[in-house]
Amino acid sequence: MDALSVIVITYNEAPNIGACLQSVSWADEIIIVDCGSTDGTLEICGEYTDRIFEEERHGSGLQKQQALDRVMHPWVLNIDADEQVSQNLERDIKKIQTGGSAENGFYILRQNYFLNKHIIHAGWGDDRPLRLFRREKTEVTDTQVHEGFIVDGPVGVISSPLIHDTYTSLYQYFEKLNEYTSIEVRNRLRAHPGRRISWPHLLLAPLGAFWKLYVVKKGFLDGFHGLLLCILSSVSVMVGYAKTWEYQMRRKQGDNLFPPIRTEEVKTRQPGYNRLIKGGDDEFNWRD
Repeated sequence: MDALSVIVITYNEAPNIGACLQSVSWADEIIIVDCGSTDGTLEICGEYTDRIFEEERHGSGLQKQQALDRVMHPWVLNIDADEQVSQNLERDIKKIQTGGSAENGFYILRQNYFLNKHIIHAGWGDDRPLRLFRREKTEVTDTQVHEGFIVDGPVGVISSPLIHDTYTSLYQYFEKLNEYTSIEVRNRLRAHPGRRISWPHLLLAPLGAFWKLYVVKKGFLDGFHGLLLCILSSVSVMVGYAKTWEYQMRRKQGDNLFPPIRTEEVKTRQPGYNRLIKGGDDEFNWRD
């Protein structure tokens, strides 16, 4: 049987990490890359593994690369701290370990929960991230958030689910929305520094997102949870464009003060990180 390493990145995940690691306690190795947890996460992780590494928080893509660089076994399973491996998924992974699989990686069906409800539609029901792969055939994509993996060679699909407690409260949703949209602004401005935001971005893009998720992707079949999720998803689109406009507006005013948008500036939720910052646009290739 080919041995399996599990990699998990953490940051203040005390409510989730115990159940997560318990679901993979059968693995040959568990590697944790933590980026400054202060809520007891590391103590909980220590109950399941001694392969714990503390790094600066500079985006989950880099952290997953740091974890991947430390694995000792040929197969790697990547899971998030708010995810759990189901018993059926554990069985299927063990079969792959022993079966001499021709595939170098596998997409895994993910059951996503929003406020404790399994969301089947709204674009969440066909969620299949690539999470199981051969170490020597895989690289991490270079993104700050929602990173993924690139596998060289054939890739299969596992239908047994990975359980994902995506958002357990609206407080958590808005907290992540603020951080993720700020990182989105950073990536957008780096890729298209000359793009200007106008009223269609703020009005039509969110409406389009709602229509796609609620009607085309049948979010209405998920009841009130589906309605709320689709509304919030459209708000997220609007916030991303609004923050891009704010950044450009600040630069046009010439006061040299900018909102925090980069990973380094949203790496902590401690007081003081919502302030405007001096400078901050040096990494963008502005075309005046």
